Amino acid sequence: MSDKKINRKNKKGIFIRLSRYVLQQWPLFITAILLTLGSNQLALMGPRYSGAAIDAIELKTGVDFPSVWKNIALMLGCYIISALLSYILSLVMMHLSQRIIYRMRKQVFEKLTTLPVNFFDTHATGDIISHLSYDIDTINSTLSHDLVQILTSLYTVAGSLFFMWQISKPMILIFALTVPVSLVFTRYRSKKVRPLFSLRAKKYGELNGFAEEMLTGSRTISAYGRQDVISSRFNKINDEAMDAFYKAEYNAALLFPTINLINNVSLTLVAVMGGILYMYSQNGTVAAASAFFITLGGVAQFVQYSRKFAGPINEFSNILHEIQSAFSAAERVFRILDEEPEKPDTKDAKDMKDVKGDVKLDDVTFGYTEDKTVLKNVSVNAKKGQTVAIVGPTGAGKTTIINLLMRFYDHQKGEILIDGIPSTDIRRADLRLAFNMVLQDTWLFCGTIYDNIVYGREDATPEEVYEAAKSAKIDSYIKSLPDGYDTVLSDDGINISKGQKQLITIARAFLSDAPILILDEATSNVDSRTEIQIQNAMTALMENKTCFIIAHRLSTIQNADTILVVKDGTIIEQGNHSELIEKQGFYYSLYHSQFN
Repeated sequence: MSDKKINRKNKKGIFIRLSRYVLQQWPLFITAILLTLGSNQLALMGPRYSGAAIDAIELKTGVDFPSVWKNIALMLGCYIISALLSYILSLVMMHLSQRIIYRMRKQVFEKLTTLPVNFFDTHATGDIISHLSYDIDTINSTLSHDLVQILTSLYTVAGSLFFMWQISKPMILIFALTVPVSLVFTRYRSKKVRPLFSLRAKKYGELNGFAEEMLTGSRTISAYGRQDVISSRFNKINDEAMDAFYKAEYNAALLFPTINLINNVSLTLVAVMGGILYMYSQNGTVAAASAFFITLGGVAQFVQYSRKFAGPINEFSNILHEIQSAFSAAERVFRILDEEPEKPDTKDAKDMKDVKGDVKLDDVTFGYTEDKTVLKNVSVNAKKGQTVAIVGPTGAGKTTIINLLMRFYDHQKGEILIDGIPSTDIRRADLRLAFNMVLQDTWLFCGTIYDNIVYGREDATPEEVYEAAKSAKIDSYIKSLPDGYDTVLSDDGINISKGQKQLITIARAFLSDAPILILDEATSNVDSRTEIQIQNAMTALMENKTCFIIAHRLSTIQNADTILVVKDGTIIEQGNHSELIEKQGFYYSLYHSQFN
């Protein structure tokens, strides 16, 4: 479905959903409406007093100075109080928009935590961040500024029209001609502009996604001397984003001068017609009781009201592109909020608090898409306390097996059993708590080393944390730091080495008491001497635990109870190290290719 079709279908729905956010803050919203009514009513009263002052000066019998000064004072009072109420209104709208945006950003982030892994596999991280920052900030700008302007404009237009009707009904006919032209042109241009703002938001998301990916891999880019190539690619995406920006802004910019021209024509016609009616009223051609009769003060009032009437229309055309941009941003935000969350547990899903660790894959078949099968008829039986190693070439399906065990994805055929119970019948939270993972790609958050170690088990005592660090051979290093365990790690731990990061994640695993352990080449980032120390510690860690090891260095899995050799999504060999060497098959070739 095209964006244009989606926009046409959901435009009303987006407005309704944004309105719900506003109405949920109804005390502030009602206060804002009352302030808007009061401020604009006072602003609309100003021209009446100025017109009365002019008529008091125009008296043939002499100037009525008391009336002049009285009306001038009332006019100034109205404008001053109106300005004060407008200032208070801006503060109220600021609080209103911030509360709405806080709630919206909170909802989006919480929604992201419920989405399945495949969402993050198919969406760039930078694009997702763009939803949380750029898109929501765009909505905030509209709610805090443009919404006030719209409320003000609506009341001003209605009030000005009412007062103009009281002053001179014939002169309103001018707006009966010019206003429809403005509305038709505005509607026509808005249809043209909105898809362009959707494209602009999309291109900014792509730009953010590419920038985030390249900045993350900046060291690799520098190591391979690919700065020029990456800069060229960035420039291309940047050009596309700027092109989308200019097209959106250029087409929106055409609206303002056109509407301004129409308004200026209408004001000119008002002044000319008002002057003609005034002259006819003065020479007696038009009776005082006639609808065509008008005083000089009435002409002045009508001109002021006509400017107030035309001004909001002109301003609305000026902020239209901001509204279109906000609608496009809201549509992108709502798409995330409307994403299907991770499939919920079945109603009769079982709680599992005491998992033993028996794991069985029975004839499992899986594909990330329906037309491409990744695993074919995979069967594995791991008893409690056994170690299962998974080896094979890149892309064979090793990590996919782990994803299925953790229920990041659900298999299409076959069955995965934990302690004899199908994994789909177990509460997903309990299932994942039964596993502990140490991955090759480490993840540390901004916080102290102590906080990073206890991440998976916050009720651990300091003594248990220190013991886990000792087992992971990282305790001595931590104590050598000026702040020890209170040392604050920067974003993703970039202020320590990769090996040290890995050791901290291994310490985190030591602290967990999960009965099933998954190791994805967990010692790949440490030196050989440290690797030997960790392997000895791992032996103690893996005791009485069911372990799944994804290994590339076959020297680390020779003691595994079972080695699965995976190729093209199929287990082609299975057995312990000695058995597979004796077969002299694919594993034999892999093993000798590493040591020869």
